[in-house]
This record gives sequence, C-alpha cells and structure tokens, in this order.
Amino acid sequence: MNEVINTDHFVSEAVSIIKATIAESNESVFRMSLCGGGTPRPIYEALVNEAIDWENLEITFSDERCVPPDHDDSNYKMAADALLSKVSVKENNIIRIKGELDPVESSLQCEDELRKRSGGSIYVHDLLLLGMGEDGHTASLFPGTNALNESERWVVDNYIPDKDVNRVTFSYPLINASRKILVLATGEKKKKLVNDMINGDESFPISKISPDNGKVIWLLG
Repeated sequence: MNEVINTDHFVSEAVSIIKATIAESNESVFRMSLCGGGTPRPIYEALVNEAIDWENLEITFSDERCVPPDHDDSNYKMAADALLSKVSVKENNIIRIKGELDPVESSLQCEDELRKRSGGSIYVHDLLLLGMGEDGHTASLFPGTNALNESERWVVDNYIPDKDVNRVTFSYPLINASRKILVLATGEKKKKLVNDMINGDESFPISKISPDNGKVIWLLG
C-alpha cells in the first residue's frame, strides 16, 4: 500500500507521522530505523522537543559510510548530534553500523545483532525512514551495484563504482519486512522520479521498496 503526500510543511508533517506511528504502536519496544543525508536532519532536530517515549525505542540505521562514528560523513554522527544525544534513548538500544571496521565485518556484526534481538526470525521495523537520491538510490542501494541482488542477507557491504567507495547497507529483505516505511524526498527532480515510479517505472533501486505486510508513505516537499 502506497500513500503520497505533497506538503509545504515538510518537517512538521514528517514529525507528525513519526509521532503518530509511535503513539499508535502496541509493541513493548518500538523499532525505528534512521536515514542519513541532509534531508532528515531538521526532522531529527524537531523531534527533540516532542513528547516521545524514547526509552522504549530501538534505533537502527539503514546504511553507513565506512568512516568512524565521530567523522563528519557518518550517518550515526549526524543523528547523534541532532537527536540521539539529546533524548533519553538507551545506549544499548542504539544499533550502530560500525563504519570504522572492514565493511564485510561491519555488515556481519550488525546483522548478527539484529538476529539476536529478533530471535532468528526477520527483524521487523515498526517505522523505517529512507531518503532517496536523484539517481533513485535509497540507503546505499545504488544503481548497478551488487547489493540490489541480495535475497538472503539483511545487512551487506556494497561497493559503489561511481563513487569508488564501500558502504554498508540494509538489503531489500530487511527493508521490506518493515511495518511502515517513510520515504523523505525534497526537490522537483525527486518528485518527478516518484511520480514516474507510481506510474510504473521500476528501473530505480527505490522502486523495489515494497513491504510484504506494510505501508509506504512518500513524503514530498
């Protein structure tokens, strides 16, 4: 199920969706995955002032660059600076992708931790936030990369030839196990890309985001 929301109040609409999804959950632990990039930062900053039961949230990250957690390019650092260091989320409930490690080892460690917490069955996010690029990538699932073909692993290392870098990313099986996915996209090029996908264009990596038993909200600003 897909819902497309065009809004002039992008940050406040995103905050409203996130708050409502947490409030409506009956889970004892609410599992939320954060995304990196510039688009979500003001959303994270706004969430600091909201009445949310942070102590019962489990936080993951859909992808990470191969840098230490204090590096300016780290998705974890951005989220920690903007949000996590300012709320009462438990440190043990933050499942970081360790970008300072070898990417293969980092992906295996993250997946092992998710498997421990899910008892072996697929780890289900109650809310998973995703960004998107103008090339249609999401998380670090870039066009033409090996991770697009992964059908078993939940977290994988992924070499991106166009950037000549390695990343660690959630795979489609893990992303599509989510109960709700909120895609954050701003700008006219991304709006057009979403419109193309809604009309049947499946050539982009993000077009494969289709939860087995969940919902996708495309928030366009």
